[in-house]
Amino acid sequence: MEKKSNNPKSTVHYAGFWSRFIATWIDMILFVAPLGFLVYLISGGALLDFSDFSTSVREAEQGNTLLALQHIPRISGKWEPVLELLIAVITIVFWKRWSGATPGKRLLGIHVVDAESLAEMTNKQAIIRYIGYIASSIPLGLGFFMVAFHKEKRALHDLLADTVVIYKK
Repeated sequence: MEKKSNNPKSTVHYAGFWSRFIATWIDMILFVAPLGFLVYLISGGALLDFSDFSTSVREAEQGNTLLALQHIPRISGKWEPVLELLIAVITIVFWKRWSGATPGKRLLGIHVVDAESLAEMTNKQAIIRYIGYIASSIPLGLGFFMVAFHKEKRALHDLLADTVVIYKK
């Protein structure tokens, strides 16, 4: 999808669902997983309770799905907010430092900008956009799937923050 910007010579190319999906997975591998491991170490292993893991595997192997699900490792209610806050801060720092891009977006040549001016998003937009991820996740991540159907490839969090993800020129 293309859009003419205020400058008649420039054309905007919106980043679609799959580009954004791949960028998210790259970010999960490059900084979300390492942050999770760091918080796991700092918490002395309290972030995830692996004590029931072997029971869960054994129940699954025996075909007892409901019992297996009851014994999956649980995330600590005390340490999960620490992890979430770290992820939020790091994400927003990347957005501000790299003109609206996280490592995954940067590798794919896309970035987040203000939907109207196509300028860098403001701090307020960055915070609203990140908090908007919660709304995009409920229910069943439908807010993220909007990208596939919206004419400007915008997710719910983009609409809330008045941002759009585009390819860099």
